[in-house]
Amino acid sequence: MKVVGIFMAKHIPLATPTTYSEEMKFIKEAFDRNWVAPLGFNCDAFEQELCGYLGQEQYALATCSGTAALHLAVKLAGVKSGDVVLCSDLTFAATVNPVTYEGGIQVFVDSEPETWNMDPVALERAFEKYPQARVVILVHLYGVPAKLDEIQEVCRRHNAILIEDAAEALGATYRGRHCGTFGQYSVVSFNGNKIITTSGGGMLFARSEADRKKALYWSTQAKEPEMWYEHLDIGYNYRMSNVVAGIGRGQLLHLQEHRDKKEVIYRAYEQGLKDTPLTMNPYPEDTEPNFWLSCATLPEGYPVKPVELITRLKESDIEARCIWKPMHMQPVFAGNDFITAADTPVSSRIFHNGLCLPSDIKMTREDQQRVIDTIKSLL
Repeated sequence: MKVVGIFMAKHIPLATPTTYSEEMKFIKEAFDRNWVAPLGFNCDAFEQELCGYLGQEQYALATCSGTAALHLAVKLAGVKSGDVVLCSDLTFAATVNPVTYEGGIQVFVDSEPETWNMDPVALERAFEKYPQARVVILVHLYGVPAKLDEIQEVCRRHNAILIEDAAEALGATYRGRHCGTFGQYSVVSFNGNKIITTSGGGMLFARSEADRKKALYWSTQAKEPEMWYEHLDIGYNYRMSNVVAGIGRGQLLHLQEHRDKKEVIYRAYEQGLKDTPLTMNPYPEDTEPNFWLSCATLPEGYPVKPVELITRLKESDIEARCIWKPMHMQPVFAGNDFITAADTPVSSRIFHNGLCLPSDIKMTREDQQRVIDTIKSLL
């Protein structure tokens, strides 16, 4: 805590796990049955229960991380050495790193301002430049659905596989349908700060049982069905623990509650900051975000910069963060191409002018008002 006058100011985090008693019931069962290794009844049930929540026919595989699930999706999509993969530019590196694991080449596609997600116009331009591309990796940034109809149509025209990174968007819907059900392969994450958590972990969704079976094979070290250890392929240790899956089952019971609380936080910022230069992260009317993180941008050229706001908030023991730095600006991808349909890249503008605000569902109204008042005093 930070000392403010004679008082100790309460730390306000960006987003932390919120746990309940239900998780312990499933964890205890794993211990009671001495089944704490990867795979097991909690993993099976978690996969089935999450598929039931999403409401589309698909086949789920619980993994040790969202990145592991993305890697399996990239392999299932058939990405090989030298293949071009068209990727969302404004995202975390974990979205695009698995392309490198398989020897592919990322081409980054700019955002559009209405959702901050992949621009369908820029995606079309990317296909014009790279007609050989057969895989697209799309992100729903900060829980806001991308323009899925338009993105899917571009993919259909170019016979491309869509991998949907819904790591941040579990509980969000596009025209009444859940994110994570649109791609040929889709992924969600249960990292510690996500809308529900298993402490770490992720899940892969495939549209066929054969693909799910292939991903399971790779994720368990590609062992052949022999009495001895036989390997015809390179495998990975990517399966979720039965204990961790128990946490997920308990968390899933509270997913809608978490989503609703996240929206209350967003609305409070929207109202409380309406008379400031800040603008909340946008979303189209035909979508329902999960409001995972409330974000805001300052006008171009505004004298106070987001990094200054973040630093000053930290001095008041309030945690805020920068928007994801676009992939085309990352030194590790300096040699990769970047496609935009705008005069000035949209993803760069969002990064330079935006910040993520505290969005922890345990934050009280008084806590959030303190955040709002602190921001106002700095602006």
